[in-house]
Amino acid sequence: MTRILVVEDETSISNLIAVNLRRAGYHVVCAYDGMAAADTLEKEKFDLILLDVMLPKVDGYELMEYIAPMEIPVIFLTAKASVTDRVKGLRLGADDYLTKPFEIIELLARVESVLRRYHKTESILKVADLTIDTGSRMVRRGDTVINLTKKEYDLLLLFVRNKNIALYRETIYERIWGGEYMGDSRTVDLHVQRMRKKIGWEQKIVTVYKVGYRLEV
Repeated sequence: MTRILVVEDETSISNLIAVNLRRAGYHVVCAYDGMAAADTLEKEKFDLILLDVMLPKVDGYELMEYIAPMEIPVIFLTAKASVTDRVKGLRLGADDYLTKPFEIIELLARVESVLRRYHKTESILKVADLTIDTGSRMVRRGDTVINLTKKEYDLLLLFVRNKNIALYRETIYERIWGGEYMGDSRTVDLHVQRMRKKIGWEQKIVTVYKVGYRLEV
């Protein structure tokens, strides 16, 4: 299981991040100051670090200098939005920079992107009664292959990587079709309905009233 260290001193934010990462299938450890994070890194191995900048005892920039030789990918989480701050974090070796407040789905997308860049994502995903091979883009139920179109497969992967999270139609459209959602388009609904019928997840991918859809597992 992919292991992520969350270094964030605000308990409410840390808990929110941890809950959603665990729902997405990651193993999460939390540290609430820079010194505790350094101690944790001495004892345990991680695939990714989510690092706040403004931390007690040792701030994120100082901790980044400690992390750099370990070659663990880092995403900075911070309320500092200036270009200077972003450049400083990236020059210290951070792989991405997310400004607070942020949407959980954006955080999950960036986590997935950085892990994929470092080849630390799991190639075989098992969710409910399905097995998804992300390398071959093949979906199976037992020994039976389920044939999906490219868009249907991409939709399934989006739900699996954001399970138990309500996804807005706008978000789904932008992530899968890469354009601006016009509001009156039935594209999202038609593709979701066809996809969940093919895989037999009519009861798992539920409609969220006036929002969109959620995969419940």
